[in-house]
Amino acid sequence: DVQLQASGGGLVQAGGSLRLSCAASGFAFDDYNIGWFRQAPGKEREVVSWISNRYSSLYYADPVKGRLTISSDNAKNTVYLQMNSLKPEDTAVYYCAANPTLWRLRSGVGSYWGQGTLVTVSS
Repeated sequence: DVQLQASGGGLVQAGGSLRLSCAASGFAFDDYNIGWFRQAPGKEREVVSWISNRYSSLYYADPVKGRLTISSDNAKNTVYLQMNSLKPEDTAVYYCAANPTLWRLRSGVGSYWGQGTLVTVSS
């Protein structure tokens, strides 16, 4: 079975850091693109960052550039999202997703999804 297990969320003060993990199993990790999305209360889900091992490429949404770093440990089938200089507006449920097709991952269509981990940033 395909599983994506997101973890690492929590409550942190503004300016603080968290590291999210997305542990994957049940599919060929090296052939998939992995992304992080978030959904804040009352807002639509948005892409935060993605990493493509196949194409050796990364992406960061403008609001998080310079503060978040995505990385992949292929030996552990895990993708990390290091979140620094957190702001209250980063408060959301963060989800990881996987898709072998990059445009599908970016659009959220037909991807495998994890269960989400809550990040709360207090001011």
